Amino acid sequence: MQHFLLSARARTLSLKDIYRNGEEAAYASFWKFRWPKTDGAPVCPRCGTLDAYSIPARRKFKCAGCYHQFSVTSGTILASRKMTFTDLLAALCILANAAKGISALQLARDLDCQHKTAFVLAHKLREAMAAETKAHKLTGVIEVDGAYFGGHIRPANRAEDRIDRRLVQHQTGTRRVVIAARQRKGRTLTAVVRSEADGVAFIQAVAVDGAAIHADEATHWDVLHDSHPVSRINHSEAYATVESCTNQAESFFSRLRRMVAGQHHYVSPRYLHQYAAHAAWLEDHRRMDNGAACHKILGLAMAHAVSRNWKGYWQRQRLPKTF
Repeated sequence: MQHFLLSARARTLSLKDIYRNGEEAAYASFWKFRWPKTDGAPVCPRCGTLDAYSIPARRKFKCAGCYHQFSVTSGTILASRKMTFTDLLAALCILANAAKGISALQLARDLDCQHKTAFVLAHKLREAMAAETKAHKLTGVIEVDGAYFGGHIRPANRAEDRIDRRLVQHQTGTRRVVIAARQRKGRTLTAVVRSEADGVAFIQAVAVDGAAIHADEATHWDVLHDSHPVSRINHSEAYATVESCTNQAESFFSRLRRMVAGQHHYVSPRYLHQYAAHAAWLEDHRRMDNGAACHKILGLAMAHAVSRNWKGYWQRQRLPKTF
């Protein structure tokens, strides 16, 4: 039997279709996902009235009640956009198709835009995707694990100049741990901390009382036994047993490592949480056809408020280096 991802059922949207359908069709898609409850009929974001008339020359609407002018992206994470709706929809399609993520440089080449534009657009979409599980809680069987990213110290050329990279005084301070909590047949939640032991509080916050947790033999997970039934797996003896297994969490880290090493090559610790959330979203929706995935991202972007982290990113101070 053919794998789903290899079948035609997984390919329901293509860049060819987006550009062939044109700007008006893309614009109509934004209407549909911005106002799904009214089947695309514009709703004033200020007073909530449905009585608004169109200003076609400016691609805007004017409320008949409060006279407020607004566009289909006003008040969303894509507010103040300058790209055409065709290019925006194409960017969503590219992001949905990239199983291991996509770098801002490659996205800029595909869309023929500046690297700055692609960088901020991709991060805005990652923020919208992460918001889908903002208050989510995990139930049932949860697999937890941690993986280290960043902090690489390049060895010196000459052997006599090389240092012991294991020592604290030689560390770069950019090494972080991504904690993954993955519910079987459910969602994957992530957090970025400085050490794996710091992730215990995150697991306790996202796992409901009574949820079964599978973890490795690291001693910092011992405190979870006080509030949850915990099964442990010793990876020096086996990768999985009948009683315990963390292979689904390892599967997520496999995708994230390939995303960081193969696509982005380097990820700053201040942005690592967004890449981790992006990889988690891709992992959770890997069996969704690309058209549905693209439209889901569009719906999340249209439902997300203006980003305080990314709006005007290049015109102001960047995100803090530490968290």
